[in-house]
Amino acid sequence: MKYQENVSLATLTTMQLGGFAKYVVEITTEKDLVAAIEFARERDLPWFVLGGGSNVIGRDDGFDGVIFLNKIKGIEVVSRNNNEFLIKCGSGEILDDLVAYSVSRGLTGIEAMSAIPGTVGGAVFQNSGAYGQDLSQVLVNVTAYDSEKQTFVVFDYDQLNLSYRQSIFNSSAKSRYFITTITIKLRPGQITGELYKSLQIYLNERGITDRDPATIRRAVTDIRAGKLPDPAVEPSAGSFFHNVTLTNDEATKLRAEYPNAPIFTMNSQEVLAAGWLIEQCGLKGKVLHGMRVSDKAALILINDHARNYADLAAAREEILATVKTKFNVTLEQEPENL
Repeated sequence: MKYQENVSLATLTTMQLGGFAKYVVEITTEKDLVAAIEFARERDLPWFVLGGGSNVIGRDDGFDGVIFLNKIKGIEVVSRNNNEFLIKCGSGEILDDLVAYSVSRGLTGIEAMSAIPGTVGGAVFQNSGAYGQDLSQVLVNVTAYDSEKQTFVVFDYDQLNLSYRQSIFNSSAKSRYFITTITIKLRPGQITGELYKSLQIYLNERGITDRDPATIRRAVTDIRAGKLPDPAVEPSAGSFFHNVTLTNDEATKLRAEYPNAPIFTMNSQEVLAAGWLIEQCGLKGKVLHGMRVSDKAALILINDHARNYADLAAAREEILATVKTKFNVTLEQEPENL
């Protein structure tokens, strides 16, 4: 196992902010992982898992611990029949590569999650999803290393506590487990049921009627490219605020006052698009403390010329206060602070 010392968090995260990590270790195998956890334990240091760095914000004081860079790879079909395929995937794989793998085999279940940045492990961590699909709909189990019991464990679906952008890994068991592999269940064929509104509009405008996984993947990739900045060109952390989960009464009230409010149902919950709230407050395209609210999608904050985490925090608080004043809704930050 090799490690680096005093590595800039700005080089490891797509928002390009933050001080220095004391140590950084690359994890490619389970053996690497066990050794890295022992390395941290011997030095009585905390550890933090990073994949692509797209959903993490580095703070100015850095991280006085060990960063585990997740590079555990591998995608394979472990079983199949006429109705379903079970696919096992390493947590360090890029999520979009897993989507491409499944789509190339004509499988449906995650094609609408195309072009989401980050790794498979990070996607499980926060139950990632988009355009009506999320991992909770296809996950079968997750293998992870339990740093307390020092052993590998398998979580079946019912043990994962999955809900909107939530799992056991970012809530009750946070900082205890390192996800190593996942198994998902997909099926041959096409997406069924009502499509996510903006996806259906895109297809209608182009006269596209088929729902082949490759067709949906192309559509979603094109939609995302048109409204989401490339973090390699414009430093950002993807969606900066969670969409807002509403009670039925809150959803009814908002629909009455704002008939065009983008409220959709996700896993039996009413969810309001946070970007719409920000845009309605007139903040789209604004530069606040060196952070720019994207003029393509108000849910995205871009590091225009912020000098440090304090600048980002000031911009975040100004947005929160503005939305709270207008809608009496409290937004929550999606990327995790490191």
